[in-house]
Amino acid sequence: MRSSPFAAATILIFAGCGAEPAATPRAPAGDGAGSDFVIEQAAPTTEPAPDAKPAPKPKRWQTARVLRRTALRASPDGHVLAHLGTRTEFGSRRVLAVTGRRRGWLRVIASERDNGEPGWIRARAARLGGTDISIHVDRSRRRLTLRRGDRVLRRLPVAVGRAGNETPLGRFAVTDRLRTQSADSPYGCCAVALSGHQTKLVPGWPGGDRLAIHGTPNPETVGRPASLGCMRAHTDDIRALMRAVPLGAPVFIRASERQLRH
Repeated sequence: MRSSPFAAATILIFAGCGAEPAATPRAPAGDGAGSDFVIEQAAPTTEPAPDAKPAPKPKRWQTARVLRRTALRASPDGHVLAHLGTRTEFGSRRVLAVTGRRRGWLRVIASERDNGEPGWIRARAARLGGTDISIHVDRSRRRLTLRRGDRVLRRLPVAVGRAGNETPLGRFAVTDRLRTQSADSPYGCCAVALSGHQTKLVPGWPGGDRLAIHGTPNPETVGRPASLGCMRAHTDDIRALMRAVPLGAPVFIRASERQLRH
């Protein structure tokens, strides 16, 4: 079972968010968002006009909102890896990405698991939902694409992990949308926290290993391999992501064939 990097206020929040470990703010204590972050609430939805033509149905990614405390297992009826509450470490609603189903069980992506390792929860402990929004990061080109179904909503440059601390590849999910309360925060205005973990931290790194897409007070680093694993974006771009991306939305991080060979 993976210990949570958010368990105590003396543990840092995300991997690779500040240029140096000492510059990174401390994690919030307890179950709330703490003094460094506040939870971003979901924007109200708007109904289409009565005479609007129905749009083509986009691809949907299944999600599950946890309704009661439940065990996260290695397999259906397998050994217990962790217990999940209805809220994340920051106090957001716990919404998991669903990648499969089996006779009353849901296969999910959870931050309590290593990258690429699924967990299983009982279907009756969650409410199924879905989203057509997804994030696609090309690590080689240092570019993020926001999609609704197959339609591109926005493309933006991002900083990625520097050599030796590369941003991990794979499929992840959005766990929290957080706003900072400090103008000079290393996270800029806000952060989209992900389920993934940085596996290539610097020796002696004292903090956590969670990945995020966030703003930065150093916009000149955007579009460069400059972080310890997190992805940094310009303020307008990260604010657009905050407005558009729901909890549980899938995040795909890939690299070109040339980079994968090296």
